[in-house]
Amino acid sequence: QVQVMESGGGLVQAGGSLRLSCAAFGMIVGFSAVAWYRQAPGKQRELVAKISSGGTTDYADFAKGRFTISRDNVQNTIDLHMNSLKPEDTAVYYCNTDAGLGDWDFWGQGTQVTVSS
Repeated sequence: QVQVMESGGGLVQAGGSLRLSCAAFGMIVGFSAVAWYRQAPGKQRELVAKISSGGTTDYADFAKGRFTISRDNVQNTIDLHMNSLKPEDTAVYYCNTDAGLGDWDFWGQGTQVTVSS
């Protein structure tokens, strides 16, 4: 059974950094496409960054230059390194994957990131 579980959220001051981790179970991250999304209160869920099974990365404009998505094939995790955080980055961050099956059906429960000004 495929499961993904996010961790690493918390409260940070503006300008600070956080590392979110998406632990995968029942799948191999090296063979899968994985994405990070976020959803702020009252807003739609939006893509933050994604990485293909081949390692190609893509970022939302707001994430470029500040966030980095990376894959750890040994730990079987996908991390999101976030720097220069802004209050507008406050949201619940979700991990999403196709588990190598082509359909992006698998979501984690999310982890809260709060950036104070």
